[in-house]
Amino acid sequence: MSSSSSPAEAGGSNPAAPATSGDVDRSLLAALARDGRASYTELAERVGLSVSAVHQRVRRLEQRGLITGYHAKLDARALGLGLTAFVAITPIDVSQADDAPGLLAHLPEIEACHAVAGVESYLLKVRTSSTDALEALLSKIRQTANVSTRTTVVLSTSYEDRPPL
Repeated sequence: MSSSSSPAEAGGSNPAAPATSGDVDRSLLAALARDGRASYTELAERVGLSVSAVHQRVRRLEQRGLITGYHAKLDARALGLGLTAFVAITPIDVSQADDAPGLLAHLPEIEACHAVAGVESYLLKVRTSSTDALEALLSKIRQTANVSTRTTVVLSTSYEDRPPL
């Protein structure tokens, strides 16, 4: 290290100093979370590295498991699934095995299943075409997993699927 290096390069904290390796990785992750189709050239311009350096960093982020995949974001409303609801489920018989996620996995209307703390055991995010379809889905959920349900219908969504960075 030369005597002209900045405090940040020497381990200090200087906000005007060049970004650290971790900062660059976070910037790459944030950019890919916003646009998984961004080219290496676009990413390189955003973070100030060469295309080959960005390619290597992205590959390492994938290998480390920080990037787990790339997917298309679909418009549920355009696909005829305009009704979103959150369904909290509670086992009717707590002495039975807790296998609701596995029992319900085959239902395509269930977009997410979260184990939660509190009165309910799981919170499901579901999408259906109508209230009639939601009612039919709730019946399937109750019968299939032997659970009671408490449902909250979404009126509007300000934002979702925000990247964690």
